[in-house]
Amino acid sequence: MITAVLTMGFIWCLFYGKIEQPFLLLICVCMGAFFTYFSRHTHERSLSIDVLAQGSRLKNVNPPLKFWTLLLLIIVCVSSKNTITGVFLMLATFVLAVFVGGLSVHHYARIMTLPILFLLISGLALLFEVSRNPIGVLNFPVFGFWLSVTVKSQARTALIVSRAFGAVSCLCLISVTTPMPDIIGVLRRARCPELVIDLMYLIYRYIFILLSLHNEMHDAAKSRLGFRDYKTALRATGRIYSNLLARSYQFADRNFDAMESRCYDTGIRFLEHSIPVAVPHAFVSGTLIIISLCFSFLPL
Repeated sequence: MITAVLTMGFIWCLFYGKIEQPFLLLICVCMGAFFTYFSRHTHERSLSIDVLAQGSRLKNVNPPLKFWTLLLLIIVCVSSKNTITGVFLMLATFVLAVFVGGLSVHHYARIMTLPILFLLISGLALLFEVSRNPIGVLNFPVFGFWLSVTVKSQARTALIVSRAFGAVSCLCLISVTTPMPDIIGVLRRARCPELVIDLMYLIYRYIFILLSLHNEMHDAAKSRLGFRDYKTALRATGRIYSNLLARSYQFADRNFDAMESRCYDTGIRFLEHSIPVAVPHAFVSGTLIIISLCFSFLPL
């Protein structure tokens, strides 16, 4: 619900004065309903990104091709001087992840909800300017000052947010179509330091360990009516997070002992398999890069 409200407010402020108000209101309501539906709370456990990546139809695409193509697209998007590049990459990655890769719209929306919420809060902060007089297309009096949305701030915010959305969409695509061992293999072949790779994998792994521990503790507390009222829920939540820290240290010690017993001496190794580069995949990658470059050189 918070994401839906922020989305409607951001779209209204961003396009106010550029789109007729009835159509703008319709767009805001549609976007709010979209985020309300797809980001609503469900009782099912969210699948981890690794599970989604293993089930993607794009898993068998050459990992270095995906990785370096999306990295180049991120660079092109961030350096673009117009909003078209970011919008194009958002739509292209959505089509590739959902319609080509087989990821459900529900899971895609759940993954993108958190970065979208962060970007919308940042975008609202960029939209408003503080002044002593009403100088914008939208003006709100606050304690003797005015919060104004100007045409210049609208253009600036649209450019920054489109860049951010395009880059985040590319990161989302690589995460839901490429398993972590394949990404690590690409970085190792690129001569990335072993210490950085080990830390990256261990941090990534322990995020899911903490989530699993939290889910287990939450279910245990819920089965004992630990959330029957507000006061009890606060007490149960405090105990969950205090125990979570101790349990996470225990799991870390046990996992490190298991690694040392298997002769760990820096360098986490995976059984890597070679996937050849298919001509259609290379064609699609080249097409995306060329179109993004063409859009990035368009005038503002």
